[in-house]
Amino acid sequence: MKLHKEFFRYVIPSMLAFALSGLYGIVDGFFLGNELGDQALAAINVAYPLTAFLQAVGTGVGMGGAVQYTINKAQGKTKDQQICLGMTFLMLLITGAVLTPVFYFFNTSLLEGLGASGDLLVLGSEYMDWIAFGCLFQILGTGMVPFMRNLGNASVSMVAMMAGAVTNIVFDYLFIWVFHRGMMGAAIASVMGQVTAFFVCLVYLLYKKEKMRLKGGGAGLLKKILMIACSPFGLSFAPNIILILVNLNAVRHGGDFAVTCYAPISYITYTVMLLLQGVSDGCQPLISLFYGKGDRKGARQIYHMSRNFSLLVGMTAFFFLLIKAEAVTRLFGTSPAVTEYVVEILPVFLSGLLFAGVSRVVISYFYATEENLKAYVLIFGESVLLCILLWILPARMGILGTWVSVMVSQFLIMVLSQAFLIGKRVEIFT
Repeated sequence: MKLHKEFFRYVIPSMLAFALSGLYGIVDGFFLGNELGDQALAAINVAYPLTAFLQAVGTGVGMGGAVQYTINKAQGKTKDQQICLGMTFLMLLITGAVLTPVFYFFNTSLLEGLGASGDLLVLGSEYMDWIAFGCLFQILGTGMVPFMRNLGNASVSMVAMMAGAVTNIVFDYLFIWVFHRGMMGAAIASVMGQVTAFFVCLVYLLYKKEKMRLKGGGAGLLKKILMIACSPFGLSFAPNIILILVNLNAVRHGGDFAVTCYAPISYITYTVMLLLQGVSDGCQPLISLFYGKGDRKGARQIYHMSRNFSLLVGMTAFFFLLIKAEAVTRLFGTSPAVTEYVVEILPVFLSGLLFAGVSRVVISYFYATEENLKAYVLIFGESVLLCILLWILPARMGILGTWVSVMVSQFLIMVLSQAFLIGKRVEIFT
């Protein structure tokens, strides 16, 4: 009973934190779709992967440092904990400083690479011009949240994301609906949300008087953090890789109408995916803690609880969204034609989420126990499989093949994840 209580103490706040982080893009889509219509909704959908990339970088670096922090904590290495915190914070600052000019000067080219053209390119560029100014806070805001969980206070990460989400909503309302600043207003609102989330984390660190050290870190620790960081980065950005690939394929096989229809689908499924990622990331501190102590049995127990709870969350979301598909789609201000088509194809995407929830728990188990190679294969293998399927199925099935490819790739990765567990002798059905 005590272990179950500890499990939910980490996982529930993590789920809420990730769900709130997903509000950044969804809220932008809600306000813009209702203010400017289908074109703005499609534009924000095409541009959002660039913002998500920044947030994934922050999540990856932050989680990489947090995992090492927890392992050192389990082993009683207080000085090494402080070095992990200091080096992670420095890495977040450096990556933010480097990516700011890249996103400001090259965002138009990046958007063109994502398939934007015409009005979608104009609207997307306006959005990204302002996102670029907030690169540093996008990375700091998402990067410090994992540390709050691993410092032993998962509720602080939830509060940070909740404060950021509320700030984003308030500024979206003011800048889009009151001052009618369109894409610029949505971008400013997103940045201000991350500023708020980072500020909450910073206040907590100062309140707890957490010390940061840099001396003694060296290349060895940097390598360990970055090796782990690739997994949570990929896990966080994976839905957006899918978004990019599907958008490009949808343009080719279904035109702007298909892209517009995929926009609300991506928002809906992304929200569920974030809840599932909240389960997988929420279990990570406990798995790393047991692993650091050498308690493999305890780590496996947490894995089993996480997998079962992820399936429960996925099934609940599946049936709820099947029943409420039309009402949820209309929240984004979609036209009747778009709404009708979304309701028709949404079950295909929801089916894939059940498979994705299982595989993501396995991925977290692997990178929390420093099995980085297997985590890499599962994370990035999904994109490779999707590319192959998008090359084959749409040519035979038309635009339906594009939608089906997403679900099939998620199923195949789930099968592969279970095969990896058999190789580690982790009981799958206990």
